Amino acid sequence: MSDELLINVTPMECRVALIENGTVNELFIERTVKRGLVGNIYKGKVVRVLPGMQAAFVDIGLSRTAFLHINDMVWSRNQPTPNVFELLQPGQTLTVQVMKDMLGTKGARLSTDLSIPSRYLVMMPYGNHTGVSQRIESEAERDRLRSMIERIQAEHKLPGSVIVRTAADGIAEAAIAQDMAYLAKLWEFIQRKQISIVAPSLIFEELPLPQRIIRDLASEKTAKISVDSREIHGKLQEFVEEFVPNIKERLIHYPGERPIFDLYNVEEDIQRALQTRVALKSGGYLMIDQTEAMTTIDVNTGSYVGGRSLEDTVFKTNMEATQVIARQLRLRNLGGIIIIDFIDMQEQEHRTEVMTQFERMLEQDHAKTKITQVSELGLVEMTRKRTRESLEHLLCESCPTCQGRGYVKTAESVCYEIFREIMRYTRAYQSQTGFTVVAHPSVIDRLLTAEAPAVADLEHFIGRVIKFQVENLYTQEQYDIILS
Repeated sequence: MSDELLINVTPMECRVALIENGTVNELFIERTVKRGLVGNIYKGKVVRVLPGMQAAFVDIGLSRTAFLHINDMVWSRNQPTPNVFELLQPGQTLTVQVMKDMLGTKGARLSTDLSIPSRYLVMMPYGNHTGVSQRIESEAERDRLRSMIERIQAEHKLPGSVIVRTAADGIAEAAIAQDMAYLAKLWEFIQRKQISIVAPSLIFEELPLPQRIIRDLASEKTAKISVDSREIHGKLQEFVEEFVPNIKERLIHYPGERPIFDLYNVEEDIQRALQTRVALKSGGYLMIDQTEAMTTIDVNTGSYVGGRSLEDTVFKTNMEATQVIARQLRLRNLGGIIIIDFIDMQEQEHRTEVMTQFERMLEQDHAKTKITQVSELGLVEMTRKRTRESLEHLLCESCPTCQGRGYVKTAESVCYEIFREIMRYTRAYQSQTGFTVVAHPSVIDRLLTAEAPAVADLEHFIGRVIKFQVENLYTQEQYDIILS
């Protein structure tokens, strides 16, 4: 399987598409005025301690205070969990790292257990063990890397623990040693700066998106990295020469007049990834609904009737859905709790095969996923690690008409609300001679047509004249009743 990275740069934003076998599987977007915070290290000040939640709010200089839970703090794990007041006090300063960006109304999630990545390694200065990525399957290679790391770490006197990343598989000791030296220098810089600055302040900022993508995603499988900005291409060349020289020949500048994202229809995929309905090639479809609490995915056969029997049709639809769902999770960057409603299957063998393939599809995901259980109703419950905003939250906002509900009251319902409100006004303001209703055109139109007899009856009942005025700027649910 060959991968390709497309990097599209404008003054306003940088976008990266990961292409696997000609298909867009992941999108990364970073806007100039709203860069992601994950990985940034700050010197923060404790604003409020919450003993009931075993947590604290910390000011790190952002628009909202960030959240720090005791489980994300460094303390001796051999001891019982301490009370948060034993570790934190209001006004206290401490060094923290952002684990999750601000999402919706929630502030950033913090940790005091720092994690500093390089190309092949992750240094955790307060850790106490050496680890190797589980994606490196060869036991011999795992043993080679572990012993190498322990030896080099002792040479560089690097504190804490080091985790070997998947990219280190098969890499020579000289390259690993260079990475370790870089981490040692970076840790020295962080230690010096956290002493010299005043809270709240930024100590260390994570790399910009293009460099971060090359560090984290470029591998031997990456056939080509195309960049449409000559300036960014030059910066990436410097970065690659220092940290990943083995992919230097695969980094190219794309000068074509045709937009780089049009090469693989990325723009179309972005638009489709914002839709609720996802078509399957067989004729079936998925319905994906994202809420703040969770994401639900419903699988339907739609127009597909190609199986030899109903069970066969359902099985084939579910098998196709496993691949599409796994791709949509990555493409839309859906995180948190995810509930999947596959179509009910009668045969246990089919259910097992569908789950086995789904787990295999999820193995390709760079984010950590976990299928927790299959409920009694046949619903697949899973989680996917969420560190940044989903594509929908990044590119969209709640509809100003429905406020994110997905529906609005009918014109009929609004008319009846207006009638009830006029009755209340009549009782409250005895001396008034009449009312003027200001509302959306569809509501006024219904008041003057289908509801005209009701309006006449109401005028007779209250003994007042009711006038109407159209306001095109109002939503269907908005109205005003003016006393005249």
